[in-house]
Amino acid sequence: MPKIDNIYNDKDYHMIVNHILNNKEFNKLKAIEHHGLTRYEHSLKVSYYSYKIAKALKLDYQEVARGGLLHDFFLSDENRSLKERFISTFVHPKKALKKAQEVFEITNKEADIIKGHMFPINITVPRYFESWVVNIVDKVVAVNEFSHKLSKQLKYASNLYILFLINFFSNL
Repeated sequence: MPKIDNIYNDKDYHMIVNHILNNKEFNKLKAIEHHGLTRYEHSLKVSYYSYKIAKALKLDYQEVARGGLLHDFFLSDENRSLKERFISTFVHPKKALKKAQEVFEITNKEADIIKGHMFPINITVPRYFESWVVNIVDKVVAVNEFSHKLSKQLKYASNLYILFLINFFSNL
């Protein structure tokens, strides 16, 4: 995956999405944890990597960049229960679409990108190649983020275990 620094240096990408990145409502995603980072960072990665792939495939990379950025654009309480988080997996594309339509003018293709990004977990099948690009990139980015988050937790747990062993054996 390209480094996240590339996102901040790509002027063409920023010309397409600046109105979203500078939006007060969208910036609220910076305060919501998502896969070990923030929902803002996750959405930015999905958008940028999808944009790069769509550009290489000569697809509509502008709609991919915007739709990818808005695919998880919904606000949620950080103190949600596990049950509420689980249910959100299935219903958040509709919430994100509704929020995106309230705040921005979006195209039919961008709406499809948002609605279809959780296929096959939800039943909305993506209708455009661009929607499939975001759908697949979202899965790859999420797996990468989860594995990074999990590796940090495993390192922490193993360090605690080592400290426990050192303490245990030093007291013998």
